[in-house]
Amino acid sequence: MLCSGLNIVSRANGGWRRSLSFAAALAISAGGCSIKHVAVNKLGDALAGSTSGTFASDDDPELIKAAAPFSLKLVEALLEESPEHRGLLFAAASGFTEYGFAFVQQDADEMEDHDLAAAIAMRDRARRLFLRARNYGLRGLAANHRGFEKALHENPKAAARIAKKADVPLLYWTAASWGSAISISKDNADLIGDLPMVEALIDRALELDESYGGGAIHSFLISYEMSRPNGAGDPAERARKHFDRAMELSNGQQAGPLVSLAEAVCVQKQDAKQFESLLNRALAINPDLKPEWRLQNLIMQRRAKWLLAREDQLFLNSKN
Repeated sequence: MLCSGLNIVSRANGGWRRSLSFAAALAISAGGCSIKHVAVNKLGDALAGSTSGTFASDDDPELIKAAAPFSLKLVEALLEESPEHRGLLFAAASGFTEYGFAFVQQDADEMEDHDLAAAIAMRDRARRLFLRARNYGLRGLAANHRGFEKALHENPKAAARIAKKADVPLLYWTAASWGSAISISKDNADLIGDLPMVEALIDRALELDESYGGGAIHSFLISYEMSRPNGAGDPAERARKHFDRAMELSNGQQAGPLVSLAEAVCVQKQDAKQFESLLNRALAINPDLKPEWRLQNLIMQRRAKWLLAREDQLFLNSKN
């Protein structure tokens, strides 16, 4: 699921793009508010409803890194005109989360050893992107459930129970963005205090549709279980159960669960042997076998290589 939200410009067909350009121009310049609103919604439907997956299936992450900001800003511009368009809110929530992780947080992680100040600044940028994504996700949920955000702060579990299966994509991306912001904000007590809301959203998503995104919810929970407050039993055992289910739902064709288990569980347990095994399995996945997951697998394989290169820093008794 890493780059599904970046599908917002999804066809290379020149005529289709010209149509979008015309619709965008109409949306910006139309004199009548009703005509403008219709044009914006038509374009929003086209962007948010695209399914061909040009971004997700691309084999060049650097190309997507350069292209994504324009697409995301176009979505934001359209949301200025149609602030409750659920498709656009989903595209913004998912897209900013994915961009923040794949192209900002990962860059920060890789540069930390040789330029700490730059890494801190970039990680702060990633946090802002994640929180922007979270806000769009909450707006999307509130578009169908009035007062959702207020209710979520007052009683997270009760508020989450209002959500239906159709809300699962927004539940997932709101939790993913919020959780990502918290994970890089260990010194921010206010953000850490939001964990019950993240937990309520992701647990409700799991309850409603555990198969979403080929096991994306289970993959998220691999990491989350290791820090879940008041979780029952052994956190590592809970994480491994989610790993097994994520691998089953993706038919073993997603690198994400393998990388998550290696990073979240093996490092904490100081199990270098399994760490290496999981990451090498992630690297052995052929991204071309599942084009719809090609880009996310390439990005997670990049993280797998980075983790393997840091093995001597992560394990006390590393052979390196």
